[in-house]
This record gives sequence, structure tokens and C-alpha cells, in this order.
Amino acid sequence: MKSKWYEYKEAVLDLRKKGTSMTTIEREFGIARSTLSGWFKEVELTEQQRTKLMANKSDGWKKARENAVLSHNLQKAHRISRAKIEATEVNSKLPVGSLAVLELSLAMLYFGEGTKKNLTSMGASDPFMMSFFVTSLEKLYDLDRNNFRYDLHLRDDQSNKELIAYWANQLGVSENKFTYVSKDKRTVGKPTRDDYKGVCQVSIGNIAIQRRLVALYNVYCSKVVLGT
Repeated sequence: MKSKWYEYKEAVLDLRKKGTSMTTIEREFGIARSTLSGWFKEVELTEQQRTKLMANKSDGWKKARENAVLSHNLQKAHRISRAKIEATEVNSKLPVGSLAVLELSLAMLYFGEGTKKNLTSMGASDPFMMSFFVTSLEKLYDLDRNNFRYDLHLRDDQSNKELIAYWANQLGVSENKFTYVSKDKRTVGKPTRDDYKGVCQVSIGNIAIQRRLVALYNVYCSKVVLGT
């Protein structure tokens, strides 16, 4: 008994001999894969034809991967956009220009990143975070960033001069404010990513600010956790 697709068999076999993949033929003609598999047993491919089929298959997988990456990136962009919208909505509910909100934000940042020893100090590799730290200190406590201490902690293959210039520009201070640069000996012979600019440590001599920030985040966190 002839298959209902029999009228296409000659054309399909011709396409197969030219290196057309089974998937492509299946989509074009709507023929069941089981039927195609039976027909293709009759086809003896040359080395050149097999090479072409393998190339087509490889190109197909490459295109599929590219499409998957594109889809992933679009979904990620949508999630990021949505997160920004939600963040803007939350921010709009905060009192404009509130120093109390700013100080609580600084305290929570210090909770995670600040030094808990006998000085007020914080270090990070994110210039935006460090800029927020410096700016908040100025706004809240009437300080001048030019009176802070700035240290850099770099990897072995990084340029002192280049990174001092980078961080000075990011934080809006003179390059001569950076008087100490350390190099991590554990990184000798290990190349550094282009986007990594080391860690900048900013310190001020006023220990009272550190105590205030620590007390503030402890009181706030206790209120949240314990309801007290």
C-alpha cells in the first residue's frame, strides 16, 4: 500500500541527495519522520553529500543556539525593565530629600560593607557604591571628601597610575589624595579582567560616625526582626 505522501517521494529523495536535512524536508512537506526514514534507506550518499548534511545540521544547531540566546536576552531585558519600574514606584513613596531615609540607607550599606574596627571606613570595587558612600557622608555630617583617606587594593598586573586616575575621577577628588596602593601577591601571573578596577577604601577619622551607623542599623534590624 502506497503512502499518502508517495507523490512527493521522488522530489524528497532528490532533495536528500542534494544534502537537505530530514528536519527541513519534514517541515516543508509535512511528511512523517518515520516515512522519511524508510525512504532515505534507499539513498546512498556520497562523502560530499554527507559532509553537506553534517554542515547543515551544525548550522541548524548554531542558529538554534543564537535564537535561544536572543530570546534569553530579551527576557532578561524585560525583567530588568520591570525591576526598574517597580523600584521607581517604591522610590516615589519615600519622602523627598529625607535625611533620615538617607542615613538609614547609609547605615544598611555600612552594615554589609563597612569596617567594624576602630574607624569609619568602607571599601568596594563598585565606584557607584563608593560614590554614594562619600556623598552621603558629606550630606549627612557636613564633611568634606577632600579630608578623607583614599587607599587602593589592586591585583599584581594593574597600573597604580591608571587606577588612581580612574578612582579620583569617579569620586571627584584629586589624585594626590591616593597615598597608599597595595598589590595582592596572590595574583602574580594571573591576568585581570578589563572591567575590574580594584578595591577603593575610603576612611575618615571620626569613629563617632561608625558608632552611630552601627547603632542605627542594629536598632532598625531589631525592630524588623523582633518587632521591638
